Amino acid sequence: MLKTGKKEFWFIVGSQHLYGEETLLEVKKHAQEIATGLNESGKLPYPIVLKDELAVSADVITRIMKEANYNDEVAGVITWMHTFSPAKMWIRGTQLLQKPLLHLATQYNESIPWSTIDMDFMNLNQAAHGDREYGFINARLKINNEIVVGYWQHESVQKQISEWMDVAAAYAESFAIKVARFGDNMRNVAVTEGDKVEAQIKFGWVVDYYGIGDLVAVIDQVTDAEIDALFAEYKKLYDFELGEYAEEVWTKHVKEQARIEIGLRRFLEEGNYSAFTSNFEDLYGMKQLPGLAVQRLMAEGYGFAGEGDWKTAAIDRMMKIMAHNENTGFMEDYTYELTPGKEAILQSHMMEVDPTLAVNKPKIVVSPLSMGNREDPARLVFDGKAGSGVVVSMADFGTNYRLLINEVDAFEPTEPAPHLPVARILWKVKPDFKSGVHSWIQSGGGHHTVVSLNLSSKQIVAWAKMVDLDFVLIK
Repeated sequence: MLKTGKKEFWFIVGSQHLYGEETLLEVKKHAQEIATGLNESGKLPYPIVLKDELAVSADVITRIMKEANYNDEVAGVITWMHTFSPAKMWIRGTQLLQKPLLHLATQYNESIPWSTIDMDFMNLNQAAHGDREYGFINARLKINNEIVVGYWQHESVQKQISEWMDVAAAYAESFAIKVARFGDNMRNVAVTEGDKVEAQIKFGWVVDYYGIGDLVAVIDQVTDAEIDALFAEYKKLYDFELGEYAEEVWTKHVKEQARIEIGLRRFLEEGNYSAFTSNFEDLYGMKQLPGLAVQRLMAEGYGFAGEGDWKTAAIDRMMKIMAHNENTGFMEDYTYELTPGKEAILQSHMMEVDPTLAVNKPKIVVSPLSMGNREDPARLVFDGKAGSGVVVSMADFGTNYRLLINEVDAFEPTEPAPHLPVARILWKVKPDFKSGVHSWIQSGGGHHTVVSLNLSSKQIVAWAKMVDLDFVLIK
């Protein structure tokens, strides 16, 4: 389900007429080589499209930026100051640009050719000169652009460009996120509240409410043949653990989740929704709280959060786009490990833990759930992967949104938990347990989060800057 529209990034090269047509021809040649080299590197997730017309006048720059705004396939603009490009020319176009902007501070040649260098070479290859002029005007205009510095063929530079591209693509797709809320927020919980109108204005998220009966009506139309086919798919993908249940009873409960999954997917597809929420306090007409069904949809790329938390569901979807749906999902803080030297936080949820984070083959387990007052639901149980990553939470303070960002180190559990019928993720927070947890709590970070072991805090900060969002970075 993690589908996004076609994306490309325009490569705009700055120069000027001062040095003559011969120099401009060399600039175009160098620009083409760089664009081709970056595309053929295999390191970039999206193609670079070189704009043939050099940015040598205000009219040209303004026209290119307008075209970028109205081309839905353009996810961002990359600029390179090959020579000295007087920055007054960039003012109007940059002011009009509504797409993410990356300033690539590089040059065609890696090393200075000391044995042959002359003033012609200096005039042609003066990115160090042009970068300062261009950087000044972006700072003067208060543009939240990214700056990547280094030789364009270096892997580290290409990695930075790639990571920024993923952020820019997620920024573009964020304006297409639609969240379906099945039921309202969990009663008496504060952090799940928020201003949905402001969220649509600021982030582009559309948040729609549906009574649980709207979903039940679709679920009830699912046929036994459809359920049997999906259950056969479960057999191929997961281990089955019957526990103390008779096989007939266990199968019946698992097939109910299959029915919910099919109905949920159908409802979301028909409404073009890419994220959703559920609420265990609002299950009228349903036999089980969605567990396995939600996990399966999250694995496909849908954003999700429990208890009606639409903010976290939307962030989940957005970060999945950014991470290409790898090792990224909804999470909730549960229990501390406070043994000196081993401090950590156990992350889980009632059932809905994202299988993209699984280190081992998930197993389907049926177990009672004290909340919701429904029959025992089925869910996937697994342990989480190890890796460095970032955990994110959104808070609404009434006057502004704030993004909480904390770097974490996840690790695989070493001790079994035979009586815990849910997936579990363990991580250590940075810079250390006490200061990390203290900063999170003091800054108003919620218990619902999205974690990614594929993204960096730098990428999340880049997105926050793109949408002019208040953020707190703990690392």
